[in-house]
Amino acid sequence: MCTRVLWNDNDLAVLSGRTMDWPESTDPVLTVLPQGLERHGGELGGETVVADNPLTWTSRLGSLVTTVYGAGTVDGLNERGLAAHMLYLDITELAPRDPARPGLHMGLWIQYLLDNAATVEEALALLDTFQLVMIEMNGFAATVHVALEDARGDSAIIEHIAGEQVVHHDRSYTVMTNAPAYDEQRRLLREQVRKARELGYDQAASDVPLPGNVNPVDRFQRAAYFRVLLPKPENERQAVASVLAITRNASVPFGAPYASGRFAVYNTEYRTVCDLTHRRYFFELSTSPNLLWTELDAFDLSPGAPVMTLDPDDIHLSGNVSDTYTRAPDPFAPAGR
Repeated sequence: MCTRVLWNDNDLAVLSGRTMDWPESTDPVLTVLPQGLERHGGELGGETVVADNPLTWTSRLGSLVTTVYGAGTVDGLNERGLAAHMLYLDITELAPRDPARPGLHMGLWIQYLLDNAATVEEALALLDTFQLVMIEMNGFAATVHVALEDARGDSAIIEHIAGEQVVHHDRSYTVMTNAPAYDEQRRLLREQVRKARELGYDQAASDVPLPGNVNPVDRFQRAAYFRVLLPKPENERQAVASVLAITRNASVPFGAPYASGRFAVYNTEYRTVCDLTHRRYFFELSTSPNLLWTELDAFDLSPGAPVMTLDPDDIHLSGNVSDTYTRAPDPFAPAGR
């Protein structure tokens, strides 16, 4: 479970925020990946998961990402201002494997897009160049959908429903959570707005009744409401704080008794904000009181530059942590490299 919100109309910067909600630690590591890295879309943690016709490529663009279980990318942005976020969607169903198409496992789906696309349009154009292959990570199936946005404020959401790829592409698609599918989420939001108006409430009124639970529908509608109310920021600090305020409102506290049933809701592990205009990445671990941020432009992203990482689970970290990253092995390097 997760929530994503995009603020692309504040006349200052394009920002996106997300929560990462999960029943256990995903061992997040902030990772700077330069250009020129070799990738193998059929290997996961050193094991072959796509035996026939795996997708291989060399990264064209540098990126800053948050890894999941040390084997995949769940969130991040690249040097051209494209951001990508994986969120849980339990009804995800991929098409049967077609070995004639290059196969890419779900854990590297958004890394492939960040490695090769500068805009949402470029990322969407890549979708027909490969076929996604389902995997499990730490015992969980990678049933996810993806949100994309770029420095121009464009937005897209990609889902796989009943074996069909469904793309929602419009800059007005600024809020996303989990189940049900995105079309249904938008219908439910319209219904909520209609009911409020029938009761005489203005959409921006402070007394409009809001759904207050932590399920995906309530979080979607609450985030959409507060997204409309955001005041024009005077500076980036205010803009980032505004997006964080929404993600915190949509977060699930630790110990909440919701981790059961088909639509299980899990506590929030961390929150991120991407400033796509200035290429800054903000990270807030729920178990730490400190907000961290990284300047992507502070790193050498040219081919041959080192991979740099930072474990955010350190109570002493705060503020701009760009100079605290250290060299590390490429977490997604093909076996034998």
